[in-house]
Amino acid sequence: MTNFNGTITDQNQLLSIQNRGYAYGDALFETIKASYGKLLFWEDHYFRLMASMRIMRMDIPMSFTMEFLEEEIQKTLKANNLDNVSTRVKLQIHRNEGGRYLPTNNDVSFVISVIQIEDDFYVYKNDFYEVDLFKDHYLSPSLLSTLKTNNKVLNVVGSIYAEDNNLNNCFILNTDKQVVEALNGNIFVVKGNTIKTPPITDGCLKGVMRKQIIDVLKTLPEYEMVEESISPFELQKADEIFITNVIVGIQPITKYRKKLFTADISKIILQKLNVKLRLS
Repeated sequence: MTNFNGTITDQNQLLSIQNRGYAYGDALFETIKASYGKLLFWEDHYFRLMASMRIMRMDIPMSFTMEFLEEEIQKTLKANNLDNVSTRVKLQIHRNEGGRYLPTNNDVSFVISVIQIEDDFYVYKNDFYEVDLFKDHYLSPSLLSTLKTNNKVLNVVGSIYAEDNNLNNCFILNTDKQVVEALNGNIFVVKGNTIKTPPITDGCLKGVMRKQIIDVLKTLPEYEMVEESISPFELQKADEIFITNVIVGIQPITKYRKKLFTADISKIILQKLNVKLRLS
């Protein structure tokens, strides 16, 4: 069951082919992890969504308060009997039907869908995880590239490339040939006591988990957190690389091309992250 503008309905009876999210990619989404009904980092998700809607020139309804949208998510969890397990919540906002490239209005609708997942909080994953660069297409850095829109063709094609080449993931490059992010999350590169992640100006997603990791690293004085561009050359010189997103938390990279990596710092950060969650 899916929540469409506050009404719980069968998910197969929602959208027409004229939906602007489907027809033009004129939509935004937030992927949120819920653990036993608790929405993790909900405030950060909410404010990112509101900022993204403004950038997309969507009209934000007065009813779209943080409390209202949280209540709608909770209603959807309960309707699916998923309020006592861990779930992946997808909150989508699309501009209402009408027009072609130029919409006839900037009003919006929302859709909330939920699916159960296994891990309640964040667990350390020590499985073999190999990545490489995806160089068939490049990301153009701009404010729009930092948003979670329905325009994810590069990520789709990159994911197919990864599967075809027996890879677990790929790194995306921008048009300046800098490493921007993974197909499904932000990246952090460790060299000595320095931990780097690409700046938002390079075109990477303004990730909610990225923000949490940066906040955690600020509490670890033995490490220097830097937001700087990362060249492909730096990857093979790194001691450790990991990917972050709100569903997995931290995914350590074990192999990039011929280089094998440790995951010592990933473990430390993950422990700190889970402590932060429990205290919240």
